[in-house]
Formats: sequence, structure tokens, C-alpha cells
Amino acid sequence: MRIISPIRSLLFALVMLAVSAAAFAQIGVSISVGPPALPVYEQPPVPAQGYLWTPGYWANGNGGYFFVPGTWVMAPQPGFLWTPGYWGWGGGGFAFNEGYWGPQVGFYGGINYGFGYGGEGYQGGRWNNGQFEYNRSVNNVNVTNIHNTYNTTVTNNTTVNRVSYNGGAGGITARPTTQDEAAAHEKHIGPVAAQTQQLAAARTNPEQRASVNHGKPPIAATSKPGEFTGKGAVAAKEAGAPYKATESKTAEGKATENKAAENKAAENKAAATHTNENKTAANKATATHTSENKTAANKATATRTSENKTAANKAAATRTSENKTAANKAAATRANENKAAENKARPASKPSPETAKASTPKPQNATHAKAAPKKSPPNPENKPGAIAAARPEKAPHPQAQTHEEAAPKTQAAVHPESAPKPAKEETRPEERRQQ
Repeated sequence: MRIISPIRSLLFALVMLAVSAAAFAQIGVSISVGPPALPVYEQPPVPAQGYLWTPGYWANGNGGYFFVPGTWVMAPQPGFLWTPGYWGWGGGGFAFNEGYWGPQVGFYGGINYGFGYGGEGYQGGRWNNGQFEYNRSVNNVNVTNIHNTYNTTVTNNTTVNRVSYNGGAGGITARPTTQDEAAAHEKHIGPVAAQTQQLAAARTNPEQRASVNHGKPPIAATSKPGEFTGKGAVAAKEAGAPYKATESKTAEGKATENKAAENKAAENKAAATHTNENKTAANKATATHTSENKTAANKATATRTSENKTAANKAAATRTSENKTAANKAAATRANENKAAENKARPASKPSPETAKASTPKPQNATHAKAAPKKSPPNPENKPGAIAAARPEKAPHPQAQTHEEAAPKTQAAVHPESAPKPAKEETRPEERRQQ
């Protein structure tokens, strides 16, 4: 038993340390400039018994600070109160300390959120035998519907301002008390789903951004979480202070940008290196390909040149042979023609008397003709027809028989029908008279 007790004590201490760490949990965002002042707005009436007020606050996102409207939320269990979150300076920037539910209200940076959250503790209500009672002096309560109420005036001993952060330039200088530290070591519960819903709705509404509304959000409070329209939505009356549009980006965003820039530089460098490597490889490949193409082209050119030369030589030899054959044939043809022409032009040799006698045609065949007609006496009537009648139609040409070159042609003399026939004798005058 003595051994078990120290172990239990150790475990309890570890649990309390974990609870304490959760109580002061910070969102991992560090910003060089604090959020805008809290806007001025009216609290909507309590919707029903058991709802507790959670004040509005500035959160931060990619678009800068945006306002999360205050709203009424059902406590996660009887006896628990809400400790609001707050922005605190530390480590060279502002970080958000998330709110929580617990039996006591702990430290929330000394921020005056109003409606019972004056900077320390909570004067807006109390638990009594499992029932929550509302202080009518700081809460908008309809006594017709809500009967668990009381009225206690709240005295604020601190200077009233609407600064929304602790520490840093112009921030609240409050520090946790012993009671606050004791409350931090109690059992805690983080924001419930309804509060997370309220945060998400504000983040997605561009009009809730400080850069748009300049510290005066169009929705500063709602009757229930998520009710951003209708009678339950309450607009801010005014900004808590003049808006300064000199918000710095979050350290996370800055780190993200730096990382993005570094990644971009690395990507550019890698891309440049890759491009150079690709270019070098491409140039090398191009040079190799060019060399191979040049070698192949030279080889193909040499091959074609050799083939063309061989074909040209072969064609030349063929043409030479053909020309030589044609020349020889033409020469032979011309020699034969010349010889024939010489033979034809050379006069025939004079035949011997015996040969000439034998070859001479018979007189009746060569010179066969009737005796020339007798001359008729003059026509007493002197008719011109008589003269015409006494003249033969055709007389044989005397040179046809005496031409020296025609002598060797013996066959022409043999055929009698080839000799010219004498003209028909004219009828004698005496025979005409008898007729």
C-alpha cells in the first residue's frame, strides 16, 4: 500500500501538469501586430434557461484578423463556466490562448470583454444547486421567460478600454493571480461543437474580416451559434478604436511564404539544372545523331558515286561497243553501196563479133515494118484530109536501135511485142474511089 500511494501521487501530478498545459494551450500562430480593439455591440437576450454567454473575439486566418461573434452556448455540464480565450505577447509575437470550460473562471489576459467579463473572474452569473442564475445588471434577460435571476451591480476598478490583447506595445499588463493559477490546474474542457461552428461560420464570411469592416463587424453577436441572419444577428454599433490597416502577416504565413520562396528557388534551380542537363544531353544526342547522319550520308554518297561511276563506265562501254558495231555496219554498207555504184557506172566491155552476131536480134523482129507508103498524087480537090492521111501516126524512134549502152540488153531485142508497131497503112486512093 505504501508503494502504491507514491505512484498514485505521481500519476496525479502528471495529470495536473497535462491539464495545466491544456489550460494555457496556444494556437500555433505568431503575429507581430495585435488584433483590433473589441467592437461595441449589444448582447442578444438569453434564448433559454441553461445558456451561458461566450463573448466575441478576434481570430486570425489567411485573410488576416476576423471577428467571431459572441453567442449563448449551453454549458457542457452543470457547474462549468467559460474562460474566454485571449491574445498574448510572447516570443517576439502575439499568440492566441484558447478558452476552456471548467468549474472556475481562470485567467483571460485581463481583457474587458463586457457582459460580466470585466478582465478578472466572472460577474455575469452563478450556479445554484445545478441551476444557473443570471445577473440582470450585466445580462440581457427576459424575466418573463427566465426566472433564475439576481441583480448585483458590478464595480470595475480598472480603466475601461477595449484593447483585445495582453502584453506587447499598447496591450493589457494584467498578470495571473494565485486564484487564476489554481483555476488553471483544475479539470478543463475545450470549446464545444457549437463554438467551433460559430468560428467556422465567421471564418468563411468575408465581411467579418477586419480589412473589410475596419473593426466594425456587421455581425458582432448572435442569439445561438451559427445564426448569422435574422433577428438573432446583432451588428456592431462602432469600432472599439480607430482601425489601423498595418497588420502584419502571421509568422506562420511569413514562414510559409519564405518556405514557398525557398521551394520556388529550389524548383527554379532544379529546373535550370534539369534544363541544362537536358540541353547538354540534347546537344550531345544531336551531335551524335548529326555525326551518324553525316557518316551515313558520306557512305551513301560514296556508294552512290561508285555505283554511278560503275553504271556510267558500263553505259559508256556499251555505247562504245554499239557505236563501233554501228560504225562497222555503216562502213560495210557504204562499201557495198560504193562498189555497186562503181560497177553500175563502169561501161560494159565490147562484145566479140561472134558474140554480138549471136546476140543481135533478127531483122524482122527488130526492124519489122511495112514499106513506107507510096506518095499519093496530089489531091485534085486539095483537101487537107489527104495530107493528113498520107502522114503516118507515129514513126519508130531511130535512136532506140542505135544507142550504144542499150546494146548489152539482149532480152529487149528478142521480144517482138516490145518493138514499136508501124502505123496502119492508109487506104490507097484507088481503093477509096472503088468504094
